[in-house]
Amino acid sequence: MANVSPKPDNFETARPTIYDIASWILMATALLLVLLLHLLPGLVVGLATYELVQLLVKFLKIVKIHHVRAKLAAVSLVALGVVSLIIAATVGLISFLQTDNFPALLSKLADSLQSWQEVLPRSVAEQLPATPEELRQMVADWLPLHVVELKQAGAEATRVITHILFGLAIGVLASLYEVKPHEPPKPLARALTARVQRFGEAFRRVVFAQVRIAALNSVLTAAYLLVILPSVGVHLPLVKTMIGFTFLVGLLPVLGNLISNTAIVILSLSLSVPVAVASLVFLVVIHKLEYFLNAHLIGTQIRAHAWELLLAMVIIEAAFGLPGLVAAPIYYAYAKDELIAQELV
Repeated sequence: MANVSPKPDNFETARPTIYDIASWILMATALLLVLLLHLLPGLVVGLATYELVQLLVKFLKIVKIHHVRAKLAAVSLVALGVVSLIIAATVGLISFLQTDNFPALLSKLADSLQSWQEVLPRSVAEQLPATPEELRQMVADWLPLHVVELKQAGAEATRVITHILFGLAIGVLASLYEVKPHEPPKPLARALTARVQRFGEAFRRVVFAQVRIAALNSVLTAAYLLVILPSVGVHLPLVKTMIGFTFLVGLLPVLGNLISNTAIVILSLSLSVPVAVASLVFLVVIHKLEYFLNAHLIGTQIRAHAWELLLAMVIIEAAFGLPGLVAAPIYYAYAKDELIAQELV
């Protein structure tokens, strides 16, 4: 049975007015457009920025810093952290490409492909490169034939990054809204504010649940990499790095597990095909188990049974693909909160 937390005091429970109904329609339209126009990355970053600022403000107020100064300090810390991450990622990428890491990666990939040649049919194995030089040449021959696809992928990546930066800016500006005095909002504005506050609360609970899920996924991955594989005499490289990487990408709903699992299988392939197959089987089983466990953990946070969340995830994923799968817990948590607030469920 899911735990039911008390209703927040700042959310209205009275009979809905025309302004409430209008705000529900506007909110539903906005959330639908987010998926239709592929704006989910910007929405998630904006909400995360806003919630992180609010969390820092609460901490700074505990250490006796005035509310306005706490807001400004929190926004500064978030902005500094984001800029630092961007700089670190850029420097790391340049360093990776300028040192021996990239050639070493190609060499490791070529060794993995050579392992596949031993088990694949001869007609297929002959098409695979056997040396790093052959792999480089294959990449060089492939690039001119797929210029259009690469341009489209680059344009899509640029669009996503732009949306993320806009989401970051909106989250910062929204956090600073209360710093300067402003006129009391009109009825529709108050109703819309209530909708946004409730959606932010739903997002916060889902994020906290996702942190637990990322931690659990890291523990299971650590057990596989540090206990199960060494017990049969297999030692993968970069184990500690992979555990940390698994936690970080695990903060991304659904997609994070796919990224970490792919990286582990590639590392396993660098040793042998049987190890890669074993890793793939283990990770698929764990991923399916976590699919239901995630529904339970998030469902507990959003006051919903696991089957409710699973059903919402299946339906929204069928309608909007992977973005719908990521958005489903947040959207369902918000919808459930609205229904509970009106005492309809």
